[in-house]
Formats: sequence, structure tokens, C-alpha cells
Amino acid sequence: MASTHLPGTAGEHLLQSRFGTVERAERFYQQQVLPELNPDMVDFVGRQEMMFVATASALGHCDCTFRAGPPGFVQVLGPGRVAWPEYRGNGVMASLGNIVENPHVGIVFVDFLRDVIGLHINGRATIVPDAEMRRAFPALPSDTVPGRRAERWVNLHVDEAYIHCAKHIPRLRKVTAEERAWGTDDARRKGGDFFHVAAERAGIDRGA
Repeated sequence: MASTHLPGTAGEHLLQSRFGTVERAERFYQQQVLPELNPDMVDFVGRQEMMFVATASALGHCDCTFRAGPPGFVQVLGPGRVAWPEYRGNGVMASLGNIVENPHVGIVFVDFLRDVIGLHINGRATIVPDAEMRRAFPALPSDTVPGRRAERWVNLHVDEAYIHCAKHIPRLRKVTAEERAWGTDDARRKGGDFFHVAAERAGIDRGA
């Protein structure tokens, strides 16, 4: 297969050639990378309660963030489209701000609990108000957790989807609902000033 028809970037292909991994990479592309979700991937996404979202601004300034919710909080709207809700948060909107400048988004699900495997989905995103999404997709779930009301949704139009190998993924335990802090405005349960940034900026000694 000619490299021009393979998934991946020119940079990937350049380094594969330079470091002698072309054959191994082409095998992975051919055996594991799809242009949309297959049924097993759809089922996997429907079970997940967390994911990581990577974005970059028009100048390439990157942000990687974490999203979580009940199983199915990421909705598969079709083999080539997934969507997830965005809540009030801290008001910074780093991910959404990047998407406004640059629609290319990469998400990765890691199942630490049951399958101990991961799934990458890369694509192009749009931001849609909650009311507009619900008019288009009336079956979208509504969160019952206090403080968790979707304000808008990120729609990701899939370019590629592929496995993240299990080799170094640790198996974790699932916490109870009482141990979670979804929707809370309690500063302590949100992490407080864990890294002492606010204290340092206020000129307060860390040990005071």
C-alpha cells in the first residue's frame, strides 16, 4: 500500500522511514485503524465513564483535559459521529476555545476497570448548544446529578479510530457514588488549592 494512502501524518511517515518502523506501522494501520466506529467500538464507548480530550489552538498551543460521567455520557450518534456534554466548569473553556480556532480533536478512552484496553478517536469537532442538540436528538439523556446540566455539546466527526494496547494499563477499582463529587461547588471536594498556586500568588507561606 502506498504511504500516501495510509492514515497518519507526514511527520509519522517521515519518522517511520527514518527509524525503520514502516512495515510495523503499515501493519497496524491496515489491521487496526478504521475511518469510523465498528460495532465493537460503539459498544465499548457506551460502557465508558471517562475519557481524555486533546485539543490545540490555531498556533498549536495544546490542552489535554479529562471528562467523566455515567456510562454512555459520550453518545454515539452514528458510526462516524460521537458527542459529549459540556457543563459549567471553571469558566476557562480551554478545550472549547481551542476548538473554535482549530476543530481537530483527539479523544482517548481507557477502560481501567473491566476490559483494561483503550480506544483512540480522532476527528473534527463542532460546538452545539444543548437545546439545539436535543431538538435534533430527542433521545439524548439528561443528567440527574445536581449541578450537572449540559450547557452545550461537542460533536466529533470521526476521521479515524483505533485501539490503545493493554500492555501498561493498570486495573483500578470503581468508587462508589458517595466518593464522587459530580456537580459539587464544594472547593475542598473539587481539589481546593492542592498545588498551592493560590496561596503562593497571595504571598502566603505554604506551611502557614
